[in-house]
Amino acid sequence: MFKVNTKGGEVVLRSFAGTPDAEDPYAGLTRDKAGNFYGTTLYGGTQGGFGTVFKLHAGKETILHSFAGTPDGEDPRSVLVRDAVGNLYGTTQYGGSTGGYGTVFKLDSHGKLTLLYSFAGTPDGDDPYAGLLRDKAGNLYGTTQYGGTNGGYGTVFKLSSKGKLTLLHSFAGTPDGVNPLAGLLLDGAGNLYGTTYYGGTNGGFGTVFKLNTKGKLTLLHSFAGMPDGQNPYSRLIRDAAGNLYGTTFYGGTAGYGAVFKLDTAGKLTVLHSFNDAPDGAHPIGGLVLDKAGNLYGTASDGGDLSCGFSGCGTVFKLTP
Repeated sequence: MFKVNTKGGEVVLRSFAGTPDAEDPYAGLTRDKAGNFYGTTLYGGTQGGFGTVFKLHAGKETILHSFAGTPDGEDPRSVLVRDAVGNLYGTTQYGGSTGGYGTVFKLDSHGKLTLLYSFAGTPDGDDPYAGLLRDKAGNLYGTTQYGGTNGGYGTVFKLSSKGKLTLLHSFAGTPDGVNPLAGLLLDGAGNLYGTTYYGGTNGGFGTVFKLNTKGKLTLLHSFAGMPDGQNPYSRLIRDAAGNLYGTTFYGGTAGYGAVFKLDTAGKLTVLHSFNDAPDGAHPIGGLVLDKAGNLYGTASDGGDLSCGFSGCGTVFKLTP
């Protein structure tokens, strides 16, 4: 876990030690007003290495929960959502009480975990890979990579504060998409926006979609690989004017991934195509937008190719 200061210097905040500590922090962090960070690790912990939820304060780590596989879940790889009273909400990719298809959980400020939902594959979904979105009423929204009612291509779901799951959309491959790996974005009118890693109408390279409050899905963009991008992996962000921004893992003009903007008229603009060296390759993580319109993100490979076969990755800033 690291911090990059304004001069580009890196500070290591925490190095994980594996079991029984924690191992492989795959997702981003959630920060509270006091400056504490909360996150998940894919592996590690004290219950067989099925992953953890942790808190980091002033460089000191506290394990809040170690997953046991059944019934609480296994392999949490997504970012956490925090409510006003300090409860944390998240997903596990596997495990649970209904066949190992993944879970949605709540962890209170005292470290008590409540299993909110355990997926069953069909019809509700399988493998909730991404994190959750929470609205003002306490409803949770998310995606599953597989499962559903249309061949197992994934779903969009809503989970009420009382634990009732509603299937909002079940993907069919063409034209809407396959395998939504990323979390969702919610606008002020209640519309949901997201991406699928595969599928669509241009060779199966992934899509950007909108789901309205009545459950109607609109295909906003179907990627073609080159030059627009291929396989969008991370959550979208939105500016004040309603433009959407995101990344693709592959594609662009050189095939190493791209940063894109999708305006309200549905026009997609490639803001940057990665070239492996020196800028990076294969952006997995999402973007951050500041008040000046600068975008910040990471590329999982590329950069300084002398540090390894495919490079060790980069942190980048993209100006307006």
